[in-house]
Amino acid sequence: MSGYQTPSTPTENTAAASRSGYTSPKAAAYLANKRTQGLSLERIVFLGRTFEEYMSIFGLAQNDLQGQKILDCPAGACSFAAEASLLGAEVTAVDMAYHFDNEELYNKGQQDIRHMIQSMTEARDQYDWSTLGSITQLENLRTEALEQSSLDRRVHPNRYIPAVLPDLPFGNKTFDLTVSAHFLFLYADRLDEEFHIRCLQELMRVTRTEIRIFPLVNLKSERVAFVEKAVAAAGQGSWEIQEIPTDYTFQKGADTLLVLKRV
Repeated sequence: MSGYQTPSTPTENTAAASRSGYTSPKAAAYLANKRTQGLSLERIVFLGRTFEEYMSIFGLAQNDLQGQKILDCPAGACSFAAEASLLGAEVTAVDMAYHFDNEELYNKGQQDIRHMIQSMTEARDQYDWSTLGSITQLENLRTEALEQSSLDRRVHPNRYIPAVLPDLPFGNKTFDLTVSAHFLFLYADRLDEEFHIRCLQELMRVTRTEIRIFPLVNLKSERVAFVEKAVAAAGQGSWEIQEIPTDYTFQKGADTLLVLKRV
């Protein structure tokens, strides 16, 4: 793949891609016809968010984690699996990027942080910095997430599964909670409603109780029109849908998350 065109409101991954011609691991996994063969490491942007960012994004408290089996999909270089596991959760992180060697991904992540910071310095006015504070803080957070996730993957490689939606290698109702950030709906201008329905069906299949998805806007910070329709088609009346505010702010307009509960 040749990478995305730069959107009018870039995300962190597309900001890096705009400079280097890369494709986000969260998008490449789905845009490569569900295959990883032929997708080179050079075409992946490997970035992630910290545990604290995830907790804020998804409105979770530490007591929501203890004793729970949790799926993070797609997970990228996020440190959620590493830190939530220390708090008594059993977390599985899924991303197609995990097909690559840990050291290769770590080096790639460092490179991508540098590209991202250069690009976002030029586009800083397109973001809400009330949560992250500054570009320096953003760089520190992305570096922290990369360091922690890379270390955890070396120590606990079985937590990190290379796989691609909408075909996950898990049994029905394997996880109590699934969290999914910065993929579904964000790329709605490239991935159609039917694709979202299939991905939602798969997340519903492997999840016992609850799914949380963020954001509900596309790359242009526009609310995706087919959110409720796609959930209804995927869930067939078996899931309750709620849209609730999130404390996390960065992409303008991305201030709510989707909470799906099995009924």
